[in-house]
Amino acid sequence: MQKENKKYEIDMCSGSVFKKMLIFAVPLMFSSILQLLFNAADIVVVGRFAGDNALAAVGSNGSLINLITNLFIGLSIGSNVLTAQYYGAKRDDDLKETVHTSMLLSIYSGIILTIVGIASARVLLELMQAPEEVLNLAVLYLRIYFLGMTSTMVYNFGSAILRAVGDTKRPLYFLLSAGIINVILNLFFVIVCHWGVAGVAVATAVSQTVSALLVVRCLMKEQGGIHLDLKQLAISREKFMKIVQIGLPAGFQGVVFSLSNVVIQSAVNSFGAISVAGNSAAVNIEGFVYMGMNAFYQAAISFTSQNYGAHEYKRVYKILIAGEIYAMAVGLLLGNLAVHFGNSLLGIYSQSPDVIAAGLRRMRIICTTYALCGMMDVFVGVMRGLGYSVVPMVVSLIGACGLRLLWIATIFHIPQYHSLAAVYISYPITWAITMLIHALTFAFVAHKVLVGKADRTVNEPV
Repeated sequence: MQKENKKYEIDMCSGSVFKKMLIFAVPLMFSSILQLLFNAADIVVVGRFAGDNALAAVGSNGSLINLITNLFIGLSIGSNVLTAQYYGAKRDDDLKETVHTSMLLSIYSGIILTIVGIASARVLLELMQAPEEVLNLAVLYLRIYFLGMTSTMVYNFGSAILRAVGDTKRPLYFLLSAGIINVILNLFFVIVCHWGVAGVAVATAVSQTVSALLVVRCLMKEQGGIHLDLKQLAISREKFMKIVQIGLPAGFQGVVFSLSNVVIQSAVNSFGAISVAGNSAAVNIEGFVYMGMNAFYQAAISFTSQNYGAHEYKRVYKILIAGEIYAMAVGLLLGNLAVHFGNSLLGIYSQSPDVIAAGLRRMRIICTTYALCGMMDVFVGVMRGLGYSVVPMVVSLIGACGLRLLWIATIFHIPQYHSLAAVYISYPITWAITMLIHALTFAFVAHKVLVGKADRTVNEPV
């Protein structure tokens, strides 16, 4: 069994960084895209069979769901970094404690999110100025969606552990199985049962539970340091604090990023239901481009963490270069392809010419410049892999989020710039500025961490 499981792992500390990063990232890319298909399937089905109000109700929840969940998703990044560092350092006892702490933390996180999501759904959607005609449907979708949040957290933490040892293939298989179930249930609940928004929410929750059960079963069958024994689930205070040290800033950054997106969603909402529906469809298409690039951000975290744990400091620079090249190439290719086929892609979500036109207005600005976001994230991933999570958080909050909110509060309110185009252009401007600051910050961190530690033995991961 151990030899069978080893074939899924990648030795990130030797050999070609470019080749191994691609082998790592491609299954992760498809996994992330499949995860997006959960929500995309919801939107396609309700847009085609339940109308534009249902489409707007489901789509308008995306930024709010991210706002509520990103703090805990950030903690899974902390689990990924710590697991990879201990794995690279071959410290099995610490690795076991990290795995069991992470999985119990995922359960607690899911329970908290379920309570918060159900209790605050209506209030938060009202604060976002969700159109009155879709408010009740949006509340219903959000509350049912959060009933499956424990499963979502368990899958995210479990797949983060597998990613830490280079296994991105099995999470792909698990999501493929869950994704097929999600699509089948969507069609059944909406077309046959006529449940509408409630049907796609239930289908998503069920499919998330399937993926969670599969990843737990996988970890229970593993051998060595990442073997999961449900009887040994416990929170190690030391490992918990290290996970929080790395993951909390990442999660807080995600929350504030989502908050800025909520502010932008509120600005879009002020232009009416057609603009909301078009924006929602465009955001889903853009998500596929982003996830293609994000696979190399995730790769940068795991590769950097393992090499740092194994004291292979010089390889970190190669990891950064490879990640930047891949993120830029994928962003340019997928972003421009999305715009080129924009009419057809948006037509999957809605047959309304007005909704399609609204979606294209966003995609022409966002998709063509999305490579900047992917390149920005790779800098962040490498610094997090080194254990530096607060520094990129501060830079991102001031650069991307702060400037974006300032733009909406000032430029957007000038009468001649009060348009959707003015809202969307804030994204590439803030990406470019923040990426430049991250590059300068990495140069400082690398000199302090890598050059400073290259001449001495380091036994303790950050």
